[in-house]
Order: sequence, then structure tokens, then C-alpha cells
Amino acid sequence: MCGIAGAVNFKLSYRAIDDSMLHRGPDEQHSFMEDNVDLYHLRLAILDIDGGKQPMHLDDRFTIIFNGEIYNHQEIRNQLGISGKTSSDTETLLLLYRRYGVDFLNYLDGMFAFAIYDSREKTIFIARDRAGKKPLYYYADSEKIVFASELNCIKSLLPLQMNIDNFYHYLRLGSFYKRLTPYKNVHELPAGSFIVIDCTTLDIKEKCWWNINDFYKQPNNDSFEESLEKVDNFLHVGVKRRVESSDLEVGSFLSGGIDSGLTTAIASAYNHSLKTFTVSFDGEYDEAPLAKLVAEKYHTAHTEIKISFDTLKNDLESIIGNYGEPFFDSSAIPSYYVSAAAKKHLTVILNGDGADELFGGYRRYVPFAQYDFFKTNRTLKKSAIFLKTILPPAHSKKSNYNYLYRLVSLASKENLEIYLSAGVDIMEDVERYIIHPSYDYLKVMRDDFNEIVHADISGLKKLMNMDFNATLFSQLLVKMDIANMANSLEGRSPFLCKELMEYSPAMNDAYKIKGGSTKYLLRQLAKKYLPAVLINQPKRGFEIPLKNWVEHELKEIVFDYVGAPTALSRQLIDKGFIDSLLNATAKISGEKRAKILWTLMSMEIWYKKNYLL
Repeated sequence: MCGIAGAVNFKLSYRAIDDSMLHRGPDEQHSFMEDNVDLYHLRLAILDIDGGKQPMHLDDRFTIIFNGEIYNHQEIRNQLGISGKTSSDTETLLLLYRRYGVDFLNYLDGMFAFAIYDSREKTIFIARDRAGKKPLYYYADSEKIVFASELNCIKSLLPLQMNIDNFYHYLRLGSFYKRLTPYKNVHELPAGSFIVIDCTTLDIKEKCWWNINDFYKQPNNDSFEESLEKVDNFLHVGVKRRVESSDLEVGSFLSGGIDSGLTTAIASAYNHSLKTFTVSFDGEYDEAPLAKLVAEKYHTAHTEIKISFDTLKNDLESIIGNYGEPFFDSSAIPSYYVSAAAKKHLTVILNGDGADELFGGYRRYVPFAQYDFFKTNRTLKKSAIFLKTILPPAHSKKSNYNYLYRLVSLASKENLEIYLSAGVDIMEDVERYIIHPSYDYLKVMRDDFNEIVHADISGLKKLMNMDFNATLFSQLLVKMDIANMANSLEGRSPFLCKELMEYSPAMNDAYKIKGGSTKYLLRQLAKKYLPAVLINQPKRGFEIPLKNWVEHELKEIVFDYVGAPTALSRQLIDKGFIDSLLNATAKISGEKRAKILWTLMSMEIWYKKNYLL
């Protein structure tokens, strides 16, 4: 894993890149310049340490800078009869591109963002992996193009202007949807997409080369037993490739849930001295005891990282600042610390990312397995709208009344609003306090969702499809990439192997949600590998006691940021509502209040760092 940067018609400052992104590639830094093209690579050496130096060249024509890993590249070489001068996956990419052009992407199982400069055609080909695990952002105007692995890097190279319009997405989703970023003229390359830059005209052409939508529409009549066996086999393939495709030791995160538990259990078959890491908190958020059961079963060298607010208070601004954009997910905090602890022992780590989105791991999926809320008829919708006006809001997240209230809320909404309500929607039920622009600020997302919602697939598949494209891409993978790479640690996700991403979408809905049970097939698979007490545990991840911290330890910090007269929040949200949040008089649950305040505080930390200091 590495960091990359490049430019057309612009001279890069290598010192600025190092200052902003050296954590992504502390081992080596090298550059390439030709005509109006400037490429820079920062390397974290993991595979073919001697032969994988970059930028790498082929035929005095092609030059590549590559961030990521291609786990099946040796299989591809053997299958296609390709040989080179090194055993690196970087060279494999060049050899495949020379032979097949852009079509070679379909062969790859890996995580990647790379740029290939063709000196004959004067073009740069930039591609991103299926799920978007490896990041890629680019700035484009009429005079120049600049691209890099991190927003902070582009910001260090150019005087970027803030795009206030895109922050409305952040207030609803907690992230910037798909191509959107906090900056004008800066775009994120979507997952499963590539662009071709004409270095003469600066023309940019974008194309989607892989879309999970296609796999939701495929027929799949496998029995439960057949699906269980295939998923087991595919997961073994995904884990084995990610363990063996490294010249350095590979460890595993453990969160106490079945996703990381399965990954760890299978990895222990390929690494008999596996090291595992988990986070420990005081109180109900402590998952360490369950993680320890898996560690003991597979005799891993296990490390528990105890986190308290005393640990966090001096690191909060830098951890959030690492993201280069406002980022709402508070689990970024424990993710950072567990990554820092793991880096003391190794450089490559496995995780369970992607399992929830592919196999139905969220509680919000349960009602959609029974009813397609996107097809609610007018009469039922009107009834639901009326009911919602007379029902008091639900304040207890885990109560039966909350579940009923959520069903009524879902039935009362239209397509995109249904998705937002079912998911993160930070400002749900208080959205009226957002100072709206005059246009449809969610149009980009609405257009994408309309394509999904009108597809001939079930309501559950529609919701999971959108989660893969929005939640996984814009939030979860970003969280782990930055948390890992801030510590020069490479994270690998076996559930996001090519085989599982292309098989699981079309699986029978009943294999994902059965009754009130989420991830039904994975829970049945877990019986083969994990202690029984873990099988029916609720979804777990690296979480913090957010409500308690916002009400106590973080209270003063939140006031300092969100209550400041210069706060960006006051340009986007009604000032009276902000004050009611700070004073705890807003008529919303404590959990909701904490989530909104954390979201706003994270935005203010970014704003202060980039525009007020």
C-alpha cells in the first residue's frame, strides 16, 4: 500500500506531498517527469520489496504509480502465461495493460488506485477498484489537473475553495456522496470507475467498469446448502490470498462480532502464529471479552487496547483532521487506536469490512425483507403520514415502540427519503432546521437511487445495493483506510474479494434476513468456526460511548467548536436549534443529540484547520 500523486500542466511540490502524505509510504519516495506530466510515489513496501520500486516503466512507453495490492496477480500470470522481470503486482498491472488495455481490470481481485501514463498516446489512465477501498481524488480546471490519494495532499498543493453546497450531503449522510468533496473543482473517482486524461487537451473521460447493480439482477437459484458452501469456499479464497500475498507478517482485527471472527478463524489456518487486536472500553461498549473467546479458540497472540477519554483528548483534532474532510463516524477513534497498536507488531492487517453490506448485517434490513417500502401505495402512504403526525417520537433506540415508529416513518416517505430514514440520516425529523438552498441539493444522489429503486429486484436488495454504493464507499472504507494509513498500516478485507462481491448480491433474500435475524447465512457458517455465544450477538464494531462522552468529557470541546460565532454550522443550520442542542433542550433523544453534535464538531474541526487557522 502506498500513496500516489500526479499532475498535468502543474509542477508538484514533493516536499508538500511528503508533509501531507508520508504516512502512506514512509519506505521510499520517487518521482517521474516527462513533458507536462509529473508523477510521484510514496511506498509502503510489502510485496517484492526489492523488485516493486515505483514509478515503474515498461517498453519506454508506460509508467505506473500504484496504491494497493492485487492478491491474485500470480494466479493471473500463470493463467494467462505472462512473465516479467520481477514478481511484483505492479509489473503485472503494466503487463496486463499492454496486452488487454482497460479490459484487464476484470481479472483483478484486489484493492487499487493507480495511474498509467502512456508517453506515446499522451494519456493517463487512472482506475479504482470495485468497492473503492483505495482512494483517489482529482482537481481539474481549464489549465491543470492534479490527483492524489488524499484530499489533504491536494489541499497542500493548491489553494482550494470550499464548496458550501456539498455540505448539505454531509448533514444528512455524515459524508460526501460519491464524487462530491468539500472543495470546488475537486472530485472523488467513484468505485469501479476509471478516467482517461488527455494530457494535450486536458479532456477527462470517465467510465464505470464494474457495477454491483448488475449482480443484483442476475439469477441465483442455489439452495441454502449450496450457497453456504460457496460462501465458505469463497471466503477461504479471499482470506488465503490476502494472507499469502505479502512478504511481511499479516494479523487480524477482532471486534467480538462474527465478521472479524470468521476472518480470524480462517486466517489462523494459513498463519499459525496469527496476531489479533481488539479495543476495550469500560461499560456496555466493551467487546473485548467476546473477542478474547475467539483469540483463545485459535491460540492467537492477542492484544487488547484500552481506550479512555484521557487517551483521546490530546489526539482528537489530529485524528479527525487526518480525513481531509468532515467525517462523522465516531468509530474512527477506536479504529485509529487499534491501528496504531497493531502497527507496533506488523504492517498488514485483516478486517471484516463489507460483510454487513453484502450479507445483510444491519437491523434496518429486517423490515425490507418483509415489505418493499419503495412500492408503498398512495393510500397506505397517506395513512402513515397521518399516523406520524399524532405519534410521539421514539426516544429509546432499542424499544419495540421505536421499531413501530420506524416502520410508520418509512411508509410515510418517498424513495430517497426512505433510504435516508432507514440509514444514517443525521438530521431526520429535524431536517426542517437545515437552511436549505433553493435547489434540490440531493439531486445527484436522487438520480442514482431512482435507477436502483425502479430495478426489478426486491426492496431488501435495493436498500443493500444503495448501502454498498453510499455507506460502504463514502463512509466505512474511508474510515478504515485513513485510520490504517495514518499509522502506515495496510488493511485488507477478505469479504470484499471479487468472488463474494459478484456472488452474494443475487443470493436469496431469506439467506440474508430470516425472521428477525440479520446475516442469517453467515451466522450459520459461524457455527462451524466460532464459539456458540458469538453466533447471535448483535452487530458489533469498534465503537465509543458517544452519548456519555458528549454529555460529560467532550462537553466543553463541543461547546468551543459548535458554539463559536465563526462556526460553519451557523451558516447551514438554524442558530436557535444549534443552541438547543448545546443546552440539551432540543426535543430529541440523547443518542440523536450526541450524534448531531459529534457530526457538527467534526465539521468544525475540519473547518478550523483548513480555513480559520
